[in-house]
Amino acid sequence: MASGDVQSDESLYPIAVLIDELRNEDVQLRLNSIKKLSTIALALGVERTRSELIPFLTDTIYDEDEVLLALAEQLGTFTQLVGGESYVHVLLPPLESLAQVEETIVRDKAVESLRTLAPQHSTTDLETYFVPTVKRLAQGDWFTSRTSASGLISVCYARVSNHVKGELRQLFKSLCQDDTPMVRRAAAAKLGEFAKVVEPEYLRQEFVPLFTNLANDEQDSVRLLAVEAGIAMAGLFRHEDLEQQMMQTLRSATEDKSWRVRYVVADKLVDLQKAVGPEITKNDLVGAYSSLLKDPEAEVRAAAASKLKDFCNNLSADTREQIIMSQILPCVKDMVGDMNQHVKSALASVIMGLSPILGKDNTLEHLLPLFLNQLKDDYPEVRLNIISNLECINEVIGVRQLSQSLLPAIVELASDAKWRVRLGIIEYMPLLAGQLGPEFFDEKLSSLCMSWLTDHVFAIREAATNNLKKLVEKFGRDWAQNTVIPKVIQLARDQNYLYRMTCLFAINILAEPCGQEITQRMMLPTVITLAGDAVANVRFNVAKTLQRIYPVLDSSALAMHVKPCLEKLTQDVDHDVQYFASEAYETLPKA
Repeated sequence: MASGDVQSDESLYPIAVLIDELRNEDVQLRLNSIKKLSTIALALGVERTRSELIPFLTDTIYDEDEVLLALAEQLGTFTQLVGGESYVHVLLPPLESLAQVEETIVRDKAVESLRTLAPQHSTTDLETYFVPTVKRLAQGDWFTSRTSASGLISVCYARVSNHVKGELRQLFKSLCQDDTPMVRRAAAAKLGEFAKVVEPEYLRQEFVPLFTNLANDEQDSVRLLAVEAGIAMAGLFRHEDLEQQMMQTLRSATEDKSWRVRYVVADKLVDLQKAVGPEITKNDLVGAYSSLLKDPEAEVRAAAASKLKDFCNNLSADTREQIIMSQILPCVKDMVGDMNQHVKSALASVIMGLSPILGKDNTLEHLLPLFLNQLKDDYPEVRLNIISNLECINEVIGVRQLSQSLLPAIVELASDAKWRVRLGIIEYMPLLAGQLGPEFFDEKLSSLCMSWLTDHVFAIREAATNNLKKLVEKFGRDWAQNTVIPKVIQLARDQNYLYRMTCLFAINILAEPCGQEITQRMMLPTVITLAGDAVANVRFNVAKTLQRIYPVLDSSALAMHVKPCLEKLTQDVDHDVQYFASEAYETLPKA
């Protein structure tokens, strides 16, 4: 008898510990116990999980939001722990309670878990347990439960009887017409998803009126979600039905009084274009797109500008060029001088994509002047976006034509009086090098890169050395020893000690990508020679350079050149040179 009592006590232990921890004042302890729920459920077994643990959790949902969030997430993975899909309905009561709480992220997580569990129900269980849960939520007194219901109707609709389908459609209709904007917003967000599982006859009879009402709602937050849903629904209609059923509403959305609605239309315009086909695009969307490119609100113009390349690519091939030249390009020309940097930046990231569409002649005549303007823009992001996409135009007009048109502008910027502009061009140089190739780069831009090493501003010289490293990584060691290193070594003989120091800084950076053989043969002798420089700043930078590059060198170079040089510098007349030489000597391998 006693042993039976002991076994009973042991079987009660996990649930007792859970109860204690869930009632603890420490939130972190309660959170940890929720995260261990699956372990507790395994210890209890499926029957006791169903009969004790789940009811206990259902009754104790009154905690901090982070604890409830963890609980909502855990319950979505509990199917096997309650005995498999035959018993999955046991998990609905606690999730139903969580789907009604005030905190949005908890409700959303509960809905996500319910959506995961819905396909695991049998058809009978779906109608017996899941649909009544959805109905209770949809008819709840608080708006929180009604917002949650919107996300659950579509996941169970396809597998229930026609009678229940009618009830679910009616429920969804009541949510779309709810007095509370938050509920209408939630319904509008799920309208497109629900439309995809509804039979075609109800789509026209019931869903188009719902879409029209939501797209004309007094709240712009509802209207913008309705527009998204409308774009999703557009793909479900034949093109001839679409014009009759939905286009009038979607057209009016492009001129909505709220910029947020117009922004959504601009952002989703390419999706809408694909859904409606070339005829409606030509008749309706081209005009709408032109007006969005001229919108008074900068965010809308930026969103519309970012879709330029995709929108033009999707135009019908037979009318594409004529539409772009007559209706879209005039708007684009105005946008190049836009007052807002985000608009110009968005345009610069895609405008190059027009070159392959319009061909060589139109690119040279109409697009090149725009690119040149953008290359001289005050905002570095605009310039970067143009340089980043030179590849597109390179393919159309060829690298020679490119060098005659755009490269002079780049060279002009590279010698700009404002040092920050020069700095910006340096940063783009590796990108440009990759697009032009080593031969063309050597011919046109190599001398420019080397001239930056002798710039009068230190930040430019420093950026130029980092730039050389990226170029060597891109073009390889052979290119480095033929093109770069001879010019860097030449700086060691310059009259200006600042440029002799730049030579050392460049060697610091180049040793690793160039490797042991080139470093020892070409660069180390220069460093050792500079150890006898008349300027102390150069001598102590020799010590710092040797400290930096010694891992690249072999042991004989260390023994024959580096150590003797540093030993000599430790006896230097200048205290700073002595200090840095001693520090470098200490870091060398002792053997």
